[in-house]
Amino acid sequence: MRHPTDGTLRRLLDEPDGVADADRDHIAHCPACQEGLTVARDDAAFAATLLRPDAEVDVDQAWTRFSTRPPAARATVLSRWRSRLRSPVVAIAGAAVLVTGAGAAAAADWLQIFQAERVAPVTAPQAELAKIPELGEFGDLVITDEISFRAAKGLTEAQEAAGLTLPAVAELPRGVSGAPAYYVVGKAGGSFTFSADTTARTAAKAGTTAPPVPPGLDGSRFLLSAGPGLAAVWASDHEIPALAVARITAPSVYSAGVPFTTVRDYLTSLTFIPADVAAQLRGFSGDGTLPLFSAVEEKQTSITDVGGRPATLVKSGSMTAVLWVADGVINAVAGSLTADEVLTVARGLR
Repeated sequence: MRHPTDGTLRRLLDEPDGVADADRDHIAHCPACQEGLTVARDDAAFAATLLRPDAEVDVDQAWTRFSTRPPAARATVLSRWRSRLRSPVVAIAGAAVLVTGAGAAAAADWLQIFQAERVAPVTAPQAELAKIPELGEFGDLVITDEISFRAAKGLTEAQEAAGLTLPAVAELPRGVSGAPAYYVVGKAGGSFTFSADTTARTAAKAGTTAPPVPPGLDGSRFLLSAGPGLAAVWASDHEIPALAVARITAPSVYSAGVPFTTVRDYLTSLTFIPADVAAQLRGFSGDGTLPLFSAVEEKQTSITDVGGRPATLVKSGSMTAVLWVADGVINAVAGSLTADEVLTVARGLR
């Protein structure tokens, strides 16, 4: 019998009555599926930690737990973190995979080579997405400001801290009630220096050879920034919030002189980048399209619009989200709702 999909594993946690008896029996007796179930359980706990109203982030305690626990298999750890970074939850929280000092870049007269103006899906099988190396496997990534979340006492405090206004929901969907909790997402920051040697070692680990690096790319430095932002979250009795409305300053990338197309063309030429993913990324022309990675087994993505602006609708398990960019800000509406309900809320924001 084939292994149940990752979506089935997650459904066993969120909606156990919706899992067939045959799948349930297979998971109970399959070590590989048990490991996948552990990953799904960790992801659910991660989402709950981010979005529950009483969440308090203790970075020092989290690092102690992480650094002292027994080492796990590399593939399991990478797939777990990739799934988090590419999930709608983190997209709503602020595209955490992009980090860094836009103010410093402007002061240094760097060239802005990217600013997100729209969101578009990049879809591939989960096994293919898991093959994509982390950014640090192409060079030196220095994170100066970790993405952070904190509760705010109210809307006014959240808006002042984020420097953004949060639109009001015209009418709450059925099943959503009460007042929301407000959160502030801090600005993330860091820098990245591309290294031909590091990229060559990454290619060798994958059993291939990296092509020659274009002139000017080796040693080139990039600054990336995202945030700050804020969110209103209506709690539910489940791990996924009933409704969340969020805004965050869209990610930007600055370069000391290497254009976007040089970076894109070289990275997508690497043979250890899955061919279907590389083909989709080649279509990104640096016009401000931010890729939202989506596993075909777990998520359903579609293109739609909000207020006449292009938007991406994402369905993942029991969560539905719609994301769009307007005036340099990523907007998101998400929750344990139907696609129609999410779009109604998004299009009715005022």
